[in-house]
Amino acid sequence: MSVPPLRRLRQAPRHLLVCEKGHARHARSRHAAHVRDHAYNCRVSFLIPECGILPEVLKSTVADVGEYYLVRNLSVHELVTHEFIDAFVKKGSCYALTYNTKIDQDNTAALLPNGKLILSVDKDTYEELGLQGHPSQYSGKKVMRYIITIDLTDSSFHPDSKKHNRVLWALKEKKPLEFDFLMAWYNTGAEGSTLMSYFSKNQTQALKPKITFSTLRDLQCPVLQSNELQGKPDESCSTEELFEWLGAVLSQVSLDNKSSSFLSTYCCPQPNIMVEKAFLCTITGFIIPEKIIQLLEQLCCYFGEPKLAYWLTLTVHGFADSPVSWRESEHGFHKGGENLYNFVIFRNLDYWLHMAVGTNDDCPP
Repeated sequence: MSVPPLRRLRQAPRHLLVCEKGHARHARSRHAAHVRDHAYNCRVSFLIPECGILPEVLKSTVADVGEYYLVRNLSVHELVTHEFIDAFVKKGSCYALTYNTKIDQDNTAALLPNGKLILSVDKDTYEELGLQGHPSQYSGKKVMRYIITIDLTDSSFHPDSKKHNRVLWALKEKKPLEFDFLMAWYNTGAEGSTLMSYFSKNQTQALKPKITFSTLRDLQCPVLQSNELQGKPDESCSTEELFEWLGAVLSQVSLDNKSSSFLSTYCCPQPNIMVEKAFLCTITGFIIPEKIIQLLEQLCCYFGEPKLAYWLTLTVHGFADSPVSWRESEHGFHKGGENLYNFVIFRNLDYWLHMAVGTNDDCPP
């Protein structure tokens, strides 16, 4: 039976929230792997209750998040040349994502650090390119979007191969694709070209993430126990309640539940405590996983000396219009394009990890 259009409008879109528990110093902890698998990040926030001044080591870690580049009018075929592959893809982790494109309307492209080039294109572009791909799993009954994956590190993708020549011809002559790209490159000391110099013929800007610090006063915080994901009545809040509370705090929603408020009647879950101050830092830009792992490690080290805080959080938002979310899982926008994760790190270095996606996404790993 079909759902009437009016009722369908009132239905909330499907969301997925996956929660897991671990310990940051356990040999089999997957916390770094989860961060590494989420390539494209536009905002990172951390919240430390009972903290008024950030320690110097954390300040320097935040300042060292690193620059990224905006490369204008870059042809996609430039990313499949062996000069580029040898200089960047094989010598580190190279990240590229089309800028100001809409995943549900435009052609988009992304280069993952494992050397996979992902093209999400409309039906006409797909047919003109003539490259092998598969229908988007979010196209519906009438397929209007296709996904093409090109492995730049495949042994069969060498300069003289038919495969390489076919891809290069398709992207350079048959159906040239040109975008503005956000790009970043992480390497461990290897010498060589930089993205800025390599793309000197393009209009290229070096950009630094925007960093904001703020102190929240008289903040109601949920009471948490690291071994109780589900919470306990009158003793501690659940991981879902914490996730919802954190969303309200990061969105600057009042927790007062005043009857005069027309914006929100949300209030902090019970039980909770009032903290005099909490430190909030937000980093906005094109932030690569390697830098987030460094920040996560320093946040774990924060509890190396006695602190009043029992826990802190690290929240990372992915780009809404990225063609992938975790690993190579296809990502769609639907109504919001949500893909994010959040760590709650406890004083004993236990952690909770939330991974959340919207309607057009697979279940996070």
